[in-house]
Amino acid sequence: MSSAQEEEPPVIELDNAEIVYDRNFLAVQGVSMEAERGDIVALLGPNGAGKSTILKMISGIGRSERGEVTRGSVYYEGEGVTNADTNEMVDRNVTHILEGRRVFEDLTVEENLRCGLYRGGRRVRYSKSDYDIAFEYFPQLEELLDTEAGYCSGGEQQMLVIARALIHRPNLLLLDEPSLGLAPKLVVDIYDTLREINREENITMIIADQNAKETLEIADYGYVLENGQVELHDPAGVLMDREEIKEFYLGTSSEESRYSEIRHYKIRKRWK
Repeated sequence: MSSAQEEEPPVIELDNAEIVYDRNFLAVQGVSMEAERGDIVALLGPNGAGKSTILKMISGIGRSERGEVTRGSVYYEGEGVTNADTNEMVDRNVTHILEGRRVFEDLTVEENLRCGLYRGGRRVRYSKSDYDIAFEYFPQLEELLDTEAGYCSGGEQQMLVIARALIHRPNLLLLDEPSLGLAPKLVVDIYDTLREINREENITMIIADQNAKETLEIADYGYVLENGQVELHDPAGVLMDREEIKEFYLGTSSEESRYSEIRHYKIRKRWK
C-alpha cells in the first residue's frame, strides 16, 4: 500500500468548531470529530445538544439558516470546506436527510425519486436504471410508484427519503433522526437496511438520533453531545458497555440505581 493510501484523510472532519446563529447565539462550541471512509458515526444526545446543527453545517444548510462556523475548521476529504454553501457540498456528493421525512406530499413516489437526479436545479441524468439502487434496498417502493407520497405510511416515507438520497449516489450521507415517529419493528428494519447500504455501497454515514440503542448497534464510532459540546467519544461497542450510556440512553444499567438520582445534565461531570 502506498503512503498516500495509508494517509487518506477522513471523509469529514471538524476541528475545534464553534457554530453561531445570528452572530450571537452559540450553538456548538469546540467540537472536534471525524468520520473515516466507509464508517458509520453516531451522534447522540438530548434535544438541543447540537446534533442537527453539526449536520447542517457540514451539508451547508446551516448557512441558509444564518448559522456560521466562527472558530475552528471543517474539512472534507482533507480540503477546507468551512462555511461552504449547500451547492458546493452537493457537488462533493454530500447528501443530507433532514428530520421529519421531508417528502413532496403532492408528488408521486416516482416523482419524489426523480428529484434525486437533480443538482443545482438541473437534471444530471435520467433512466429507469437510476432507480435500481432504490429498489434493491427498498423493493416495497416499486409497488408505490404511482402513489402520492402524502398517502404513504411513515415507514414508507422514510424509505422514500433514503432511497431518493441513494439515487443521488452520495459519498457522505447525513441522517437526522431517521427513527423519529416509527414503530419499533420499522426502526429495526430501517437501521438494518442502513447497515447493509453502508457495507455494500461503502457510503460513509453520520447518524444523529436519540435512539441510542439502534444507532450504536450499527455504528463504528460514536460521539455524545451535551449543551453543544462533545462530552464522550469512543468506538460504538465501548460506548454501549459504559454504565453512563446504559443508564441514560439504553435503560439497561446493571448497577443498582447508581445514577438514577443524578440529573441528566450532570452526566458530563462524571465523564471528565
